[in-house]
Amino acid sequence: MSEHRRKPPQPQGGGRAAARRGASGAPSGRRAAPRGATGSPASPPAHGPGAPEGEERPYGGRAEARRAARNGSVGGGGGRRRAAEGGAGRGRGKGRGHDPAKKRFIDYPRAGKYGAKRWIPSWRLVTGLFIGFFGSLLAVAGIAYALVEVPEVAKAARAQNNVYYWADGSQMVATGGETNRQIIKYADIPKAMRNAVISAENKSFNKDKGVDPMGIARAFVNMAKGGQTQGGSTITQQYVKNARLDDQSQTFSRKFKELFISIKVGREVSKEEIMAGYLNTAYYGRNAYGIQAAARAYFGKDAEKLNPSECALLATVLKGATYYDPAGYPEIDPAANPKANKERAEKRWKWVLDEEVKDGRLSAEVRNKYTEFPKLQSPRSNVKLSGQVGYLVSLAKAYVINTSDGKITASQLEQGGYEIHTTFDKKKVAQLEKAVQKVRKANLDPKQRPDKDTHVQFGGASVNPKTGAIEAIYGGEDATKHFTNNADITGAQVGSTYKPFVLAAAFKNGIRKETGGDVQSDGERIIVNPKSLYSGKNKLKIKKYDGTVWQDKDGKEWLQTNDGQKDYNPPTYKIDLREAMRESVNSAYVQLGMDVGLDKVKRAAMDAGLRDDRTMAGATYPSFSLGTSSPSAIRMAGSYATFAASGKQRDPFSVEEVEKEGETIFKQDVETKSPFSPEVADNVTDVLRTVVEKGTGTAAKLPGRQVAGKTGTTDGNKSAWFVGYTPQLSTAISMYRLDDDENNSKREFLEMFGTGGQKKIHGASFPAEIWRDYMSAALEGEPVMRFPVPQPIGEIVGYTPPPPSPTPTKETKEPSHSPTPTKETKEPSETPTTPSNSPDPTETCNDWDLGCGDDGGNNNGGVENGGVNGGPGGGEPTPTTGPTDGGNGNGGPRGNDNEGGWFGSD
Repeated sequence: MSEHRRKPPQPQGGGRAAARRGASGAPSGRRAAPRGATGSPASPPAHGPGAPEGEERPYGGRAEARRAARNGSVGGGGGRRRAAEGGAGRGRGKGRGHDPAKKRFIDYPRAGKYGAKRWIPSWRLVTGLFIGFFGSLLAVAGIAYALVEVPEVAKAARAQNNVYYWADGSQMVATGGETNRQIIKYADIPKAMRNAVISAENKSFNKDKGVDPMGIARAFVNMAKGGQTQGGSTITQQYVKNARLDDQSQTFSRKFKELFISIKVGREVSKEEIMAGYLNTAYYGRNAYGIQAAARAYFGKDAEKLNPSECALLATVLKGATYYDPAGYPEIDPAANPKANKERAEKRWKWVLDEEVKDGRLSAEVRNKYTEFPKLQSPRSNVKLSGQVGYLVSLAKAYVINTSDGKITASQLEQGGYEIHTTFDKKKVAQLEKAVQKVRKANLDPKQRPDKDTHVQFGGASVNPKTGAIEAIYGGEDATKHFTNNADITGAQVGSTYKPFVLAAAFKNGIRKETGGDVQSDGERIIVNPKSLYSGKNKLKIKKYDGTVWQDKDGKEWLQTNDGQKDYNPPTYKIDLREAMRESVNSAYVQLGMDVGLDKVKRAAMDAGLRDDRTMAGATYPSFSLGTSSPSAIRMAGSYATFAASGKQRDPFSVEEVEKEGETIFKQDVETKSPFSPEVADNVTDVLRTVVEKGTGTAAKLPGRQVAGKTGTTDGNKSAWFVGYTPQLSTAISMYRLDDDENNSKREFLEMFGTGGQKKIHGASFPAEIWRDYMSAALEGEPVMRFPVPQPIGEIVGYTPPPPSPTPTKETKEPSHSPTPTKETKEPSETPTTPSNSPDPTETCNDWDLGCGDDGGNNNGGVENGGVNGGPGGGEPTPTTGPTDGGNGNGGPRGNDNEGGWFGSD
């Protein structure tokens, strides 16, 4: 046989049959290697001897195919050889195929599965993923909890108003900040309020750690059922949202942050602090933030006085005031009308009370007491500081800043949170305003008399003599229209209402004898008596205590005029101090002031309660005794109160106490001084009583009550006053014309000739009328009290009457000027052996009382003192004598033609 017909040698390993068996024995689950694969160390050769070129050897699986492809691409031909070697080795086996592939960490899609089964995850995979997911969440939560810090309470949550209270404890106004809130302590929050909120919003509050998963679940279930809903957030979460985050947004990041802060707050902050913080920061509607503001807005009382029913109502409106405040908010949502809101509120109010019973926080017995919906106040809008309230707040605020010894600064007060308890009597404030409005409406007509009745201002103040408390003021027409507080310093001079200080100085210090020598020498002094005689002559030469005529720096003499150029009691011109006060005789009191010493007069005014500040005129000219100073109505009322209190002086004050968060920051400490003895003060009062009984102040009479007071009109008729008092109340009323427009830089006082249709305005006219109307109302229902009977004081001093003239003078024939000329001869020349006591005006007159019972010693009615070169006669009449005459001229510091002083004050 030829060479080429010989059979090729059989390969080792069993030949073709073995190869076929090896091929058929490959695992059925394996897939053939991809075309082009170059083999694998664990795979059989691609083709053996005798096999057709290109015949592919099946592989054991996809993983093996990938490894074969990878190794082949890296190893090249070497891989093929290793494959052949490996294949030969396995081919000798029993056809078990290749080793199983290494398992994947995540077997998905699932190996060995086909169709849909390959995509269904195994339970091991699902469990692993679940554990891994929640494990990751816990890890993140742990890290977040460790990193989160509890923020400080937000400034907005601390923002508060200052609340001002009337003397009776009722709220006057909440102002001073953007937020109507007053933070109170946990102890001042009623337990009933805490229980109501817990039952309504967070039953597990006392046990939870800031969050309540079950509460959230219940909220969803209840909402699904359509029943009463509970908030999913805990009280702690709401507190964190309101006070710590100061963020009301509904973003996921805010919710996430709130959750972790709430958990931390729940673990680190006490339940008491959380509850107080929540109730002090929550919004209750009616512009009320916090439980205290809400209690005031809804019930007009402090939070600590709320009963369980009222607490349940406030817990109700916490759900949303827009839809649960019975007053309604139809301007926000028509569905929030009062009727619908009340129905919703009443339903939830009952539910809250019932929930408290169910939770064991309220007994059924107590619950049954509250079957009627609580009575609410009318809703309060933002109170503007209009009318008198603005003046009251301004006065109280200034007092707190100036007298709290630095405990409450202006900047601290602006931050809010203070409860300021004032001395203002709500009733008296309204009565004083009404009295002023009555006079203004009846007498002033700016349209008819634009040059006379415009820019007319009134001011007033009432002080309690026993305490110094300012009980009422009138600051002007409206605090939002007229910005200056007329009860405070205005610059209006007080005129003859200053004369009682001259008299008090004379009673306390006495007058200096005419000893000659140095003008500054005090010399020997004599205490005077109300019956002491002085000259009532017009254009009187004012003397120094040494008997020389007072001269100004230019060497000109001082000639003091009376109102209307009036002479009193010619030919001797003697007038006692009581009558001189009653008729407001300038010449007598200017000379008395010089005899006492102007420094002593100033001291007496300050002892009574005036201040040595810019309102106090310089005590250098004789006219100082006529009231060239310009203290406020408050200070004048307070100084006269010193006389009403028999010489005990107490500075006027407007604030009793200031509290913040339940703590007393400031408390008024009333200091009582005794600058005047009862003898001095009571004798001044006794003299001032005659002014009202039958002098220039008769318009201020109060039927059945004793009244002491003094009128005052200044030079040029630019201001008029009446200051008077009863034992219970001292009140000052001022009137003046001043263009105090804030754009007017001059601010000049204007004359009042012709104002209100009057020829001249006196203290006896409109000011006394206002005083009377106000005091009648303010003292209505108060017991009638009498002034103490004055004790004897001092000696009667006076001029020696001139010897009788053989021929009657013209003046003695004019009864109109001196109705009792013969009485003058009965007066003592200097000092009687036994001085007589000053009589009470209601007592019988005696021989020493000049003019007693004769209506002031003249037939012209009461007249007040004139000014420098005064106008065409006249004076300040009693209300029954009709319009008054001309007024005072304008004398300069040295007088006008040396005839008079600076100001002729009545």
